[in-house]
Amino acid sequence: MASVAGTALAVSVRPPRRLLQVSNGLSGLKSVSFTNQRKSFVSIRSVPRLRVSCAAKPETLEKVCFIVRKQLAIADDTTVTGASKFSQLGADSLDTVEILMGLEEEFGISVDEEIAQSISTVQHAADMIELLLEEKEAA
Repeated sequence: MASVAGTALAVSVRPPRRLLQVSNGLSGLKSVSFTNQRKSFVSIRSVPRLRVSCAAKPETLEKVCFIVRKQLAIADDTTVTGASKFSQLGADSLDTVEILMGLEEEFGISVDEEIAQSISTVQHAADMIELLLEEKEAA
């Protein structure tokens, strides 16, 4: 059994059958347990800023990678993945704004300035797009 402890999050993991991605955000949550039939395999205790999020669809991530590659004029031999940070790809703040404008146009969404400032990787951008598309469909 593995255990990880920090100032804001403590996680105990018993052999999981699936990978779970956890990041900051669900409000008012004190603890969460995920079970698989009779066995509990993940237990999370947190401060009120815990959010469980899912990764974006592969096609969304692919479109975001394409737009980033095009906007930054990245060579074909350079790999752009979800883990790629805009700063590591050579993007400055103006490039990042232009990337977000391209994403807004491509997906027909509007990105709040506060959210836009928190995006640092291609995966964050793809996840944000998925959330905004879900909100748009729900409205």
